[in-house]
Amino acid sequence: MSMAYGLGGAVVIIGALFKLMHWKGGSLMLIIGLGTEALIFALSAFEPLHDDLDWSLVYPELSGGQMSGKKGSKDAPEDVQGMLSQKLDAMLKDAKLDANLMSSLTTSIQGFEGAANAIQPAVDSIAATKKYSEQMSLAASQMEGLNSLYKVQMESASRQAEVNKSAADYAEQLQSQMASLTSNLSSLNGVYGGMLSAMTTK
Repeated sequence: MSMAYGLGGAVVIIGALFKLMHWKGGSLMLIIGLGTEALIFALSAFEPLHDDLDWSLVYPELSGGQMSGKKGSKDAPEDVQGMLSQKLDAMLKDAKLDANLMSSLTTSIQGFEGAANAIQPAVDSIAATKKYSEQMSLAASQMEGLNSLYKVQMESASRQAEVNKSAADYAEQLQSQMASLTSNLSSLNGVYGGMLSAMTTK
């Protein structure tokens, strides 16, 4: 039947190709192809039905769905759970995990918890030391910043003192020059006074 399907489909495709390309005999090829396909579909009606495969025999996890020809499929999840429980028990038995080992494991965990609680003060001390070290580093950096600021202020004060000294020297020179100017003006006034007197006497 698969061969018949393939051959019939090939004849239909060739007939459609002849018809689309408007080749000679295209209509005849299309009639033959479709007729062959119709005959094949008519024969397929008498083909026996295939039996559905029960894949739950290969994959037990599929047994939770509906399977044709299987009764009691509603109880399948419990069966699967029972199978998983049995497999888990077998794995624990193979690994030699019994109640004594679990009890020993519990005791070990409790001992580890006690040891962890005993180590906790040391951990806290280390954390406190680390925090203190960080604070000291921060204080050192701040002190360094203050030293830099103090140095800048000292340099500024030194420059200001030099400026003040220069201003004082300039003021002293200005005072001396002003005294000289006053003396010159006094002499000039005397000269002008003498000239005015001479002009008035004449």
